[in-house]
Amino acid sequence: MNKEAKRRNPMPLIFAVLLVGYTAFTLLDAFVIPSNVVSAEEAFGTAVPTTAPSVEESTAESSEQTPAPTEITVTENSYVGEGISITITTLTRYDTQVYVADVVLADASYLKAGLADGVFGRNVSDTTSNIAEENGAVLAINGDYYGFRTRGFVVRNGYLYRSTAQRGSDNEDLVIYADGSMEVVDESTADATALLEAGAVHIFSFGPGLIQDGEITVTSDSEVDQAKQSNPRTAIGIIEPLHYVFVVSDGRTDESAGLTLIQLAQVMSELGCQTAYNLDGGGSSTMWFMGEVINNPTNGRSDGERSVSDIIYIGV
Repeated sequence: MNKEAKRRNPMPLIFAVLLVGYTAFTLLDAFVIPSNVVSAEEAFGTAVPTTAPSVEESTAESSEQTPAPTEITVTENSYVGEGISITITTLTRYDTQVYVADVVLADASYLKAGLADGVFGRNVSDTTSNIAEENGAVLAINGDYYGFRTRGFVVRNGYLYRSTAQRGSDNEDLVIYADGSMEVVDESTADATALLEAGAVHIFSFGPGLIQDGEITVTSDSEVDQAKQSNPRTAIGIIEPLHYVFVVSDGRTDESAGLTLIQLAQVMSELGCQTAYNLDGGGSSTMWFMGEVINNPTNGRSDGERSVSDIIYIGV
């Protein structure tokens, strides 16, 4: 083959174009194109049951009587009313701003989960703020960003969306039951369907668990993604029945270094948590309250909220 023929041979160019196209499609499929979208109606499970009436309600002379409206009191850092009490404080720990929402509920049904666009699916995402507003939330934090992974249990609001366990033997999930209690389970030995049948309303698959039975369960050697580094963090914990704390820390800025996992666990212990769990952090870490983002979300390069798959929120 002479030099002119070689110059005119289109195969290398065609191969290069195909390779670029395939690579682009692979990246879009992995990170952009929504797929495996499932609505609640298509998921396995049932809606969270309504709360049983109280003794006073069940013994009322007439079910037709209209109860007096609940007065709601809202300030810049608190909300009280409709069975919900929220107080937000800011702490400084380990050269980091930490935002704490102390939450007391009359009933566990006020503790809910929201999905981006209202559906489960890969690459379906939105900001914590938008998901919170769409669900009428009072308070919200980001969840476990289930859509960033293809494995790991996903139960939200009593529906089972994914029952495939993550690979490996060191994956811990947070289970929140219909009575509001919390439990950290080993995903490698647990069964999502069995947990759902046992009363699980939410299962989050990120981790690790930070506190169990009042004892810190992580150490300075614990590793989850960038666990040994200081990062923005998000966590949820329970102090006593129906008394929770939502915690978000800043990080990756000159003003806030961020927290390691052991530091996050120590903060949760200081707050009195009997069970506590680490959720998605880094650029995802966001706390939203009554229409405003409370913390300073950042990925270390740019500021602002990252789009996520899901949130945990308090709402009526």
